[in-house]
Amino acid sequence: MFKITYNIITITRSDITMIRRHYLFYGRVQEVGFRFTTYHLAKKLGLTGWVCNLSNGAVEACFQGEEKVIDYLINELKHTQFININKIECENLKVLKYENDFGIKY
Repeated sequence: MFKITYNIITITRSDITMIRRHYLFYGRVQEVGFRFTTYHLAKKLGLTGWVCNLSNGAVEACFQGEEKVIDYLINELKHTQFININKIECENLKVLKYENDFGIKY
């Protein structure tokens, strides 16, 4: 069973198709709270995975969960104050069955 919470509405379903996506975010994405914001949104939405800064100024992240929920998180990041994403690269990955948390990598 999987629980999704969107602000006030809570949906509980057992028939959700899980996906895993790897992202690279470019733009003003470091030193603006991107990892912190991503971490808290992912936890709130019940996603698993991780987020980390790269030495080239980009941010890398992996999200696992329902496709609509991941898309919602990405849309929220695009409209977060101080964050300015000007390019996103994305690829689908194999779901990790036993991943059960979201974290910040350093």
